[in-house]
Amino acid sequence: MRRLFPVTDETAAPAPGGTSGDAAGREWSLDELAAAYAYPEPGPGGPVPWLRANMVSTLDGAAQHGGRSQPISSATDMRIFGTLRALADVVVVGAETVRKEGYRPARAREDFAAMREAAGQQPAPAIAVVTASLDLDFSLPLFTSPLVPTLVLTGAAAAPDRVAAAEKAGARVVTAGDGIGVDPARAVRALADLGHTRLLTEGGPRLLGQMVAAGVLDELCLTVSPMLTAGDAQRIAGGPAVTVPHRFGLVSMLEEDGFLFTRYGRA
Repeated sequence: MRRLFPVTDETAAPAPGGTSGDAAGREWSLDELAAAYAYPEPGPGGPVPWLRANMVSTLDGAAQHGGRSQPISSATDMRIFGTLRALADVVVVGAETVRKEGYRPARAREDFAAMREAAGQQPAPAIAVVTASLDLDFSLPLFTSPLVPTLVLTGAAAAPDRVAAAEKAGARVVTAGDGIGVDPARAVRALADLGHTRLLTEGGPRLLGQMVAAGVLDELCLTVSPMLTAGDAQRIAGGPAVTVPHRFGLVSMLEEDGFLFTRYGRA
């Protein structure tokens, strides 16, 4: 792993053998990754919600291959995936992604236990599923046996029998919209009201597109995979285009084996 940006006195020029001085040739520790991806420190007024997304894309813009993101990922990408989860209070995910990716509850990780305790966090992040229809299998471990109760974000007009099914399974239903669907801005506020201010979303593309359109995304952690897939796979964000493109600035960039691990923040 090597750091490409920001440039520091540790970001040495590549040596004749093709390595650089910034930890090239070795695996970064989890502490180093946690420091590289730390959430902003709370200001004088206390913590405020900070929503980051974590996505992966091929060189030609595919966010999936065969309907899943794993084939375009890497071992280091998955280490960063785990680190981002370990830093978060809650992981926000769309119902379709839950169904396609076979989501399970987040687990407590011994490597991050002391850090989470010091930060006043629960042993593992809660999973918050965004769904209008509540068309979910509530017999899955995500709902029946999480370490931290799973949240279901839905609208006020959600079907009462599906709400009851979610609650019977052990999930906590949170209203974040006046109709059937979820308003992203209200979802962020509702999660913050529950004490979840370090927010992470893992998509899918439809949910991320809604967050982009609503202007609630603060940061994008994008892994650029050195692969080409062609085909008609979704991009990392879908849905209607915004009227004016939202500008983000590059915060950091790491590289390993041709994969670029970037962070972009709201400009």
